[in-house]
Amino acid sequence: MNDDEATEVTDVTIQDERAGLVPLAAASVVVGAATGAIGVLFRFALERADAWRNAFVAWAHAGHDAAVLLVVLAAAVASGLAAWLVARFAPMASGSGIPHVEAVLHSTLPPAPLVLIPIKFAGGVLAIGAGLALGREGPTVQMGASIAHVIGGIFKRNADDCRVLLAAGAGAGLATAFNAPIAGAVFVLEELMRRFHTRTAVAALGASASAIAMARLLHGDLPDFHVPAQPFPGFEMTGAHLLLGALLGLLGAAYSRVILWTLDAADAIAHPASVKHATVRAAAVGAAIGLLAWFAPDLVGGGDALTERALLGRGTIAGVIAMFALRFFVGPVSYAAGTPGGIFAPMLVLGAQTGLVFGRVCLDWFPGMAPATGDTSTFAVVGMAAFFVAVVRAPVTGIVLVTEMTASFTLLLPMLTACFTAMIVPMLLRVPPIYDSLGERAAQHHR
Repeated sequence: MNDDEATEVTDVTIQDERAGLVPLAAASVVVGAATGAIGVLFRFALERADAWRNAFVAWAHAGHDAAVLLVVLAAAVASGLAAWLVARFAPMASGSGIPHVEAVLHSTLPPAPLVLIPIKFAGGVLAIGAGLALGREGPTVQMGASIAHVIGGIFKRNADDCRVLLAAGAGAGLATAFNAPIAGAVFVLEELMRRFHTRTAVAALGASASAIAMARLLHGDLPDFHVPAQPFPGFEMTGAHLLLGALLGLLGAAYSRVILWTLDAADAIAHPASVKHATVRAAAVGAAIGLLAWFAPDLVGGGDALTERALLGRGTIAGVIAMFALRFFVGPVSYAAGTPGGIFAPMLVLGAQTGLVFGRVCLDWFPGMAPATGDTSTFAVVGMAAFFVAVVRAPVTGIVLVTEMTASFTLLLPMLTACFTAMIVPMLLRVPPIYDSLGERAAQHHR
């Protein structure tokens, strides 16, 4: 090919990229605004459900000891109802929904019907409100993708643009869930599409920006977590961050295995293809969570309060380790219930708690590896990003997400350092990214 032919091909490519760019950008803004509104309503509903659950447990404790049965029954009924709604009306609404979105983008599954949105919304509020250790981001991601599919049809976009909008809507859902607009856009490029393309970037940025504009208008503009300002760590901290990343790489690989093992065990007991079995399975998990809520109400639910406590350095080492061990299994068991709910928020809890314990150990046993301020917040923030990367294997998304959620821009280098080893360890252990594994399981069930 000579220079003239190469120039001509380049000009055609540029023209193709520009064709319909304005309608695509306009559609992405509408997608983001709609996703932001739904996501904020979902978050408000979850906050209200958490408040009701805590008030109900407190009321039950004030009564007779037999009131524990009411707490267990309420959690079982709410979880069972959430699973029944999913199994009866929208089976693809089960779990986080991100594997389904990726399957749609890879053209292995059709887009979800519009009924998914109310089922995902109601089911997520029931399940997470009942105390299941699930994240709000899974429902908002899948609802955003479904909204984008509908709006793409309204704007009469072609198949390629509808696919781009669907990914952008999913990213807007993540942005809304965590008040993290850049992470939402990066999530589209790194995890969903796994390539950079100009039209995809435009749609992702437009959707995430309008989603956050709507979310901040309705919910406020503060970061999700309030962390004391951190100084730039010195070079002497590099070894500690590398070691923390390796530790979280091991824990992340184990966590991925536990999630898959729990799903396999739950399927062997009661296969989710049956509406009755799916309902009973979720009710059984809900009953167990209700019992836990009776004894330790702070340890159930999505876990934002636990993450905040770890970031602020609260709790003894023994107490934090006990909470970590419990949540390490409560999260996968909750996910195996088959109700709507994601895994991001529970992972952030585990990462922050590991970072807190690691920081305490460094302060007590290896003061040369610890920050001069004596603050463990640095390790907790870095731990959140590293654990996310170890499980999901999306390093840029994890770093940007945690940075936006904590406003810890001074900790970018430590996060990069820890995420480096947190990503290598699971790869050496041949543990695939969790969404790849969940996608393969879903594909096998659809055969």
